[in-house]
Amino acid sequence: MTAHRSTLRRAAAAAAAVTAAAVLAGCGSDAASDGHSGHGKNPAPGVSAPASTGTHNAADVSFAQGMIPHHRQAVEMADLAATRASSQEVKDLAAAIRKAQAPEIKTLTGWLASWGEEVPAGNDGTDHSGHGTYGMEGMMSPKEMEELERASGKDFDTAFLTMMIKHHEGAVTMAEAERKNGSHALAKSMAGDIIATQSSEIEEMNRLLDQR
Repeated sequence: MTAHRSTLRRAAAAAAAVTAAAVLAGCGSDAASDGHSGHGKNPAPGVSAPASTGTHNAADVSFAQGMIPHHRQAVEMADLAATRASSQEVKDLAAAIRKAQAPEIKTLTGWLASWGEEVPAGNDGTDHSGHGTYGMEGMMSPKEMEELERASGKDFDTAFLTMMIKHHEGAVTMAEAERKNGSHALAKSMAGDIIATQSSEIEEMNRLLDQR
């Protein structure tokens, strides 16, 4: 009988020890969980934030303010190709130009607004507002734009390609200046995209002209 009670006491003690260990483990788990959660809400000192795009400078502002009307005129020229060009290759090229540059106009506009800088008059490039900025790198004069608007068929194709090569070369020059002098990471990245895309399109347009 005494031996039986002793066995029961040992069993009860063992069960209590297991229960205590489980409770302690649970508390430790909760503490670890709380600690992990706390890091999510309040990052520990010394943890770096995501990389900044950097502050902007005068070169970034000049790039954005210049590229907006420049892109607007390119979009205007591209819109003309839809109904006036005779070559499907020219129409496709014009569509690609519009697709690339219209969204960039909105992005550039947003940057200027966020920087508290003046946005050039006009909207998203569909208001034919590019005529008044002749003199900027590669921009067409009002007379040249009028000539393009009057042209059609193969004459339009030749005029469009010739003018757009000049226009793209101007954009590349502006983008190269931004890459060299700008400080805003996203603006410099866009400039790099412009250089790559428009340089490739210049090669394509020269090829199309050579075939005429």
